[in-house]
Amino acid sequence: MVHLARRLTLALATLSVLAAAPAAHAAADGVNRTDVTVELRPGGMLHVKEQISFTGQVRRTLLTRTRYDDGNDRVYRITGFKGDGALSGDVITLKGNGAATVEYDVAGAVTPLSDGEELRWYAVNGWSAPVKEAVVRLSGPAPVTNLSCFAGDITSATGCTAASMTSESGLQAEYQQSGLGPSQALTIVAGFPKGASGGKPILERRFDLATAFTVSPVTGGALAGLLVLLLGGILLLHRLRGRDARIIDHESGGRVTAVRDGRFTPPDGVRPGQIGTLIDEQADVVDVTATIVDLAVRGYVRIDEQPRGAYDAPDWMLVKVPDARLDELLDYERALYLAIFDGRKAVLLSQLHGSFASRLGRVRDALYRDVVAQGWFARRPDSVRTRWTTLGVAGTVLGVLATVLLAWFTTYGLLGLAVIIAGAALAVGGQYMPAKTVRGSTALAHTLGFRDYLAGGEIGEVPAAQRIELFSRYLPYAVVFDNVERWARVVSSIDGNGRQADHLYWYQGPAEWDLSKFADSMRTFTLTTSGAISASRPFRRSL
Repeated sequence: MVHLARRLTLALATLSVLAAAPAAHAAADGVNRTDVTVELRPGGMLHVKEQISFTGQVRRTLLTRTRYDDGNDRVYRITGFKGDGALSGDVITLKGNGAATVEYDVAGAVTPLSDGEELRWYAVNGWSAPVKEAVVRLSGPAPVTNLSCFAGDITSATGCTAASMTSESGLQAEYQQSGLGPSQALTIVAGFPKGASGGKPILERRFDLATAFTVSPVTGGALAGLLVLLLGGILLLHRLRGRDARIIDHESGGRVTAVRDGRFTPPDGVRPGQIGTLIDEQADVVDVTATIVDLAVRGYVRIDEQPRGAYDAPDWMLVKVPDARLDELLDYERALYLAIFDGRKAVLLSQLHGSFASRLGRVRDALYRDVVAQGWFARRPDSVRTRWTTLGVAGTVLGVLATVLLAWFTTYGLLGLAVIIAGAALAVGGQYMPAKTVRGSTALAHTLGFRDYLAGGEIGEVPAAQRIELFSRYLPYAVVFDNVERWARVVSSIDGNGRQADHLYWYQGPAEWDLSKFADSMRTFTLTTSGAISASRPFRRSL
């Protein structure tokens, strides 16, 4: 029985070994032998044919890129692949049952030298399994002048098993290597006479931030040109702005009053809402606030201050004045009047929203059209500013894209930076491009003289009976020039009939209110009105 059991155990072990042998054989991937034929053709093109004997599943990763120098990679282009395999990217996957033949062409493997050409190609490399035996046969259009080979890693300096000429003419050579490990290479090197194939390396620049922005004659010239353009732009702005300064200096004759023959006559007919746009080419919140006060002073609107408790927010009722001649208003004034009332006879300042906010855009447009109609600007300041700013922003975006592309593919990244700088300068400078005409500069000079007069706060030789009306006309201009408190106090101090007045013809306060409180009321009204307009957002908040 013991003997029988031993026999059965031995038989089972033998069967196990026999069953495992095919599986172990199938799992042993490897290249038994590869015969490679390399033919150097005109133009430096290599035609490669590989005959491979293999087991299992094997694939080869072709070497298509190496480092050439500090700034470039050397590229080997594989084309015309055919045979018992599939090429995906740079990976060859073999087909067939233990034997396969593939063919392809390689460009970029030849380097011109001062006294000849050098062919260097990684004829056997990148296999996923060991290579037992490799033979490479080389032929070319001219005799081989020298040859060598290396085996092992890609950068190995170890010679291969054998390298020799195989014909007396020197047109053929053979390289041999045994026992290459996975991913190891057999690199063949051969020298040919100068111009034998006319091949040359294919180089692609390697991205390097240090070299992407190199100063060269091209980039230096571009930066110099940019400097010239920037200086030219500065000179242009100086000329445009300098003309305003020259006219102001020429026209300035001290303070400018607005009284002629005892009547209020603003210099050059400039109205409060126009002054801000005339000064800084912007339609501002303060321009609209001053226009509301001006409409009240001129008899189109009455401002009624509402009674309030100690902790209530101040509020005012804007009331239509009956039978007011709207046809005498300028377009922007009429647009503001209609935006305020919108068909109503009166409205609280705190309720100016909805349609008022949407119509403020029309007020702004009408104000810009008005300063052109007055001949103070040749073109709408906002359109000029928008056009130049848009060009600047577009140039900046284009410069960013150009910088990325130029830095990635060339060493001319500074050209893109120059475009960015130019675009940014144009976007910023565009804010200063609206230019006044000579008439506009003259009106500005007179307006600034009037500002100096208002800053003095002098009553002058004005009959007492006319002071309330006359100085009320000054008040909207004082709003624009940020001098409202001074002139509000001037108005509140007037005693035309020998006693303190309770109301103005255009401003009424609640019970127990008189002109002594007008300065504080006016300051609060202008601040509150400016806040209400700012909440509508079509206008800038301040000058």
